Amino acid sequence: MGVTSHVQCAYTTERVTLLSNGVELIGRLYLPTRLSQPAPAVPLLGPVAFVKEQSPVQYATRLAKAGFVSLAFDPRFHGESGGEPRRYESPAAKVADLKAAIDYLLTRPEVAQDRLYLLGVCQGANWAIHATTEDPRIRALAIVAGHYLTAAGIDDYTGGEDKTLTRIERSQQARAQYEERGEVEYMPIVSLDDPDALLPRRPIYEWYRRWEDRGPFWEFHGNWENRITAMSEAELWTYRVDETVKTLNKPTLMIHADRAATGATEPKRIFAQIATPDKQLVWLGNSVQFQFYEEPETIDQCVTQIAEWFNRHA
Repeated sequence: MGVTSHVQCAYTTERVTLLSNGVELIGRLYLPTRLSQPAPAVPLLGPVAFVKEQSPVQYATRLAKAGFVSLAFDPRFHGESGGEPRRYESPAAKVADLKAAIDYLLTRPEVAQDRLYLLGVCQGANWAIHATTEDPRIRALAIVAGHYLTAAGIDDYTGGEDKTLTRIERSQQARAQYEERGEVEYMPIVSLDDPDALLPRRPIYEWYRRWEDRGPFWEFHGNWENRITAMSEAELWTYRVDETVKTLNKPTLMIHADRAATGATEPKRIFAQIATPDKQLVWLGNSVQFQFYEEPETIDQCVTQIAEWFNRHA
């Protein structure tokens, strides 16, 4: 005879709506079950042009199990959230969206008002760093497998300074076209045959291409689209996170690995430049970037370190 069991999950999930400069953002709020008192809270940002169903949900669910109210959301212009033009990468908008996420969390009775943290994964690390330098409500920061935007890191990624400058110029022309005529030029995020793709390398293509799948069996993939506005590149490739970290005075945990984004050298240089003495670098050996996106063992290691770091700075 079969036995029906009722399993109490470690967290509950709630679809939430919040506003960022008047634009509606859609997120998933993960609430630890059996809360006896308000809990610490963490909004998350993922890689370039991400949607919440990708790496953020992997970290949000685990942080909820560790006792943190976690918010994974689609930034402005992406996924289920509002904003035009679609698939526009704006550093300023992402920083503002993070601050709006904190505003929202502070309205929740489940959240401890004085225990707000930030987590940035891949390129989201840049905007999490920037927001932390500006928002006094953030107690501590964690950044994982950052695609850190520095001149050396960008040139290495694009293939050299000349190619970086060419991409920036083309992007600026696309912005002028948008401002003058309202026409939006798009480019693929990943491609094996289009040299203008934002992320042209084969391993990146192989990871992202499955997120385009649509239909009733793939709804959990969210609304990721393989396109980005061409005018996004100028804002990305001119940002300098190694300048921003010089004013980063909040406790900061950096997690990286030899084969994570930006390689093994630039993250260590950036870590050394972080202004606060209250910082920790955790190095996960030879792990590759995609392990930080989906491999349970790697993400579990990261979240263990992140939870310990945040709890240390209660």
